Amino acid sequence: MKLYQSLGPNPRVVLMYLAETGIAVDRQLVDIMSAENRQPDFCAKSPLGHTPLLELDDGTCLAESVAICEYLDETVGGHAMLGATAEERAQTRMFVRIVDQLVVVPMTAGFRGAEGLPMFQSRMLCLPDAAADLKRLAADGLAKVDGIVGAGPWLAADRFSLADILLFSFVEFGAMVGQPLDPALANLAAWRDRVAARPSAAASANPKLGIGEPA
Repeated sequence: MKLYQSLGPNPRVVLMYLAETGIAVDRQLVDIMSAENRQPDFCAKSPLGHTPLLELDDGTCLAESVAICEYLDETVGGHAMLGATAEERAQTRMFVRIVDQLVVVPMTAGFRGAEGLPMFQSRMLCLPDAAADLKRLAADGLAKVDGIVGAGPWLAADRFSLADILLFSFVEFGAMVGQPLDPALANLAAWRDRVAARPSAAASANPKLGIGEPA
């Protein structure tokens, strides 16, 4: 298998998953700043030009971070980040979808319509007139997730999961692009510090680490 990785929160999700599980895959860095992911050879593997991309040994390509992590968890990860039972896996997927809908989608769209507009306006539909409202929507989503986390320690109570990895990757991304975590969200602030203390958080912070070598 080969993982095509890049800068960004979605690639970080997979890198953090790999760091948590110790799964080894070959890696290749894709330069999204120069639109390498928009070139025909890459789009032949990932039609929308999305990173990360996992290319399997038979040539099959998976180009969504959560799908990549789920595939790895089900095939070689022993359900380490999804859950040991059908109920746990369903619960993880529930929280992943909540985070995706309430936080990831509006935060990303808000960024592309504002700070990210110079980079993305020639690549996809951006909504600069809606950027401020999209950011408000993401902030409201984070407030809702603060209530879900509660005293924690994790989204799924005492079980650290893929949902925590997804949320952390985007909380950290938001802090870098003008959408920082509201300090009034005490539950999420404490949760964020717990995740940041995990070795996988530091290991996934720099996508250039481990290029050409096993994870």
